[in-house]
Amino acid sequence: MIPTCNLHAHTTFCDGKNTAEEMVRGAIALGCTTLGLSGHSPLSFADWCMKDSDLDAYRQEIARLRKQYEGQIELLCGIEYDILSTCSTEGYDYIIGSVHHVVREGIYLPVDGSIKMVVEGVEQLFGNDYIAYARAYYEQMYDLCDRTKCDIVGHFDLLTKHNENDELFDTGDRRYRQTALEALDDLLEQDKILELNTGAISRGYRTTPYPAPFLLRYIAEKKGRVMINSDSHAADTILFAYAEAVEYAKSCGIRELTVYQNGGFDVIGI
Repeated sequence: MIPTCNLHAHTTFCDGKNTAEEMVRGAIALGCTTLGLSGHSPLSFADWCMKDSDLDAYRQEIARLRKQYEGQIELLCGIEYDILSTCSTEGYDYIIGSVHHVVREGIYLPVDGSIKMVVEGVEQLFGNDYIAYARAYYEQMYDLCDRTKCDIVGHFDLLTKHNENDELFDTGDRRYRQTALEALDDLLEQDKILELNTGAISRGYRTTPYPAPFLLRYIAEKKGRVMINSDSHAADTILFAYAEAVEYAKSCGIRELTVYQNGGFDVIGI
């Protein structure tokens, strides 16, 4: 079964290409039954996030659209809450917790920035040691749930955005895998939903979703919860590559997916 639910989507309130209403209309046109808008939480050092002054208007607009399109789509007001944000977590239907940066020597290095930015940052801050870089990234996952109050963990291995074919570092390295799996274990013990994210595919950075197969197989082995989300930044990518994502999940041993329907999280077989 292919889900028709997406809880990870961005609008012009942050770095999305379409307004909230355009996203809702696009979702309906694509046959999406549940759409969650999840604007980026404010960060003082990042221009791709919502501003604190935007948050009331963001929630009010989603409330307006929920009423206007009632009966056509189940619309939720979410937020993608960055671990470095400080705004309130109150007032949202759900929260996606994400790590987008590593911080060292007072410098914020975006792990999903351009490949040039990542390469130069790892050289400058970590002496070209990608294992140390990965460790700095994954260590933040231990605080993610407490800091963000998240229901869903976004793009767990986002730092591999430019590393699909191990062009920057070896994801088969025992030290890398141990670091990632230990952080993943902590999230699984807290029963958080892990996102299978197709967003980097739609934007041309990858051909496969996050997380990597060895991580998804581990989630399957531990009977963790998985939800497909498109991390959409445009109205035409709201259900992007969902059929392919289902086959990818099945190939890694996933047999059930978490979805949001009829007012709560539910499970469907695939």
